[in-house]
Amino acid sequence: MSALTVPRWKTAITNALSEYQNSTADAFHRATVVQLASIDPTTPVPHVRSHIFREFISPTSKPFLPLFMTTTDIRTPKTAQIISNPHVQVAWWIEGTQEQFRISGLASAIPALTNDLYKHFLHNVEHAAPNSAVAALKEENFDWEAKRRESFKSMSGHMKATWCRPTPGSPLVGGEEEAKKWPVKLEEPGEDADEEAKKNWETALGNFALLIVDPTDVDYCELGVLPNRRTRFWKTNDGSWDSEAVVP
Repeated sequence: MSALTVPRWKTAITNALSEYQNSTADAFHRATVVQLASIDPTTPVPHVRSHIFREFISPTSKPFLPLFMTTTDIRTPKTAQIISNPHVQVAWWIEGTQEQFRISGLASAIPALTNDLYKHFLHNVEHAAPNSAVAALKEENFDWEAKRRESFKSMSGHMKATWCRPTPGSPLVGGEEEAKKWPVKLEEPGEDADEEAKKNWETALGNFALLIVDPTDVDYCELGVLPNRRTRFWKTNDGSWDSEAVVP
């Protein structure tokens, strides 16, 4: 595989999602659901949860280094898990094309600039491996805060409101009656908006974070063809991708 070409596994994902262009929004949404596993820092127990794939971010100068991006609430336990051990794996089954991708890599949570945890992301950027997408994006002066705000604004009003809730996983004080008081929809407040609307917007935006995975290994299984095919990809020291066929 040429060092200057987009890796075949990323092209396969792009092609698989393109199959849903003429499908319903619900069908496309289901195709972007992935599972992300991290390790608890206090035990050797993996924790897995569903995420929505948002997009790939690739350095302009090095398009062969795609960065997987999803979003999260910076207050969730996964943040501490990833700070302690950034090694994660994404499992992605795309039903329409009968393809599975297992993407292993190094994860970083990117909160608001004012969040105390932002320093951990800065540390990851400063110590990123030379063959990583994070290092290449640093060279291009990529604006992560602008990307975070852009991503937040692209969410539906109902999705934005979820970042106004109490800390995910914390006890539900007051029960369901209290939960009924949570905002159900947020829109960017205008100049004439009341203080509560402005506060809710800032709270949600403050809790919203990007979650990126810089891939190092990808296991790609094609079950929609006979015989089935399986390929393992890994990133080399110069940032290019190598691969080998393995038994499905």
